Amino acid sequence: MPLPVIDAAACRAALPFPALIDALRNAFASSHEAPDRHIHDMHVPGEAEATALLMPAWIEGEVYGVKLANVFPSNAKLGLPSINAIYVLFSARTGQPIAIMDGTEVTARRTVAASALAASYLARADAGHLLVVGTGRLAGLIAEAHAAIRPIRRVTIWGRDGGKAQAVARTVAAAAPQFIVTATDDLQAACATADIISGVTLSTAPLIRGAWLRSGVHVDLIGAFKPAMRETDAEAVLRATVFIDTLGGAKAEAGDLLCAELEGAFQWTDVRADFAALCSGRHPGRTDDDEITLFKSVGAAVEDLAAAKLVAKAVGAEG
Repeated sequence: MPLPVIDAAACRAALPFPALIDALRNAFASSHEAPDRHIHDMHVPGEAEATALLMPAWIEGEVYGVKLANVFPSNAKLGLPSINAIYVLFSARTGQPIAIMDGTEVTARRTVAASALAASYLARADAGHLLVVGTGRLAGLIAEAHAAIRPIRRVTIWGRDGGKAQAVARTVAAAAPQFIVTATDDLQAACATADIISGVTLSTAPLIRGAWLRSGVHVDLIGAFKPAMRETDAEAVLRATVFIDTLGGAKAEAGDLLCAELEGAFQWTDVRADFAALCSGRHPGRTDDDEITLFKSVGAAVEDLAAAKLVAKAVGAEG
């Protein structure tokens, strides 16, 4: 029987956000193995450095998956996505391949679903205004994911390129008419009114300032996945209660936290909980409506595995 090759459209259809968020919650609360990912820099002549990632994870005796992903930041100039990936799912009992699927779609959807999962513990229950900092592909998805767990009504888009911010706002508004969507060129003012701030950039300099954060806001940092990358200044980290996806990944790659540590505003004992503690109920998450919470994700291979299992089940390729 030919090995199923599952395209982006089929992956998207198999990964509605409510089901995907629940799958991620169950994955982090359950037994699994997910070694720290391999990450390698690649020189691209005349362009920004690219990154190659290898991300394995498995559930003993059940399934084993590997994502091969790359990040080419200069692709934006070519009108191409910065992230491209494939995912291969195997039986963890026999090692036989089960399916190959579009890892780019899996990555995009599980990434924003992970942020929504974190917000289900960390954002105020009445959070209705989402500020999206960034104009890449994830900027168009993050509102849909957060709306699966919080009553998002208003979405504001900010980007360095105002034209791109306007374009993303139009895309979000067309896809989700229930939102009031606007673009802004005043990031400080937007931060002062947002209930959730999602950073989805490849920035190496602070964009979101701690002095701009109001009490009760939840800061969701997706973009920075290298030690020298950051979306916040040290004051934002200092003012917030900090949560992470995984400790090993964060210590290796969470630039916002590593930079704040170098500046004396953070130490790893400040981390309140990771996904395993949140999803298993060992930590309740937000404890006060006035608390500023900050979630830093760098991505975890178990998220890809959980998403890939949903895709394989949807197309009848469970092995």
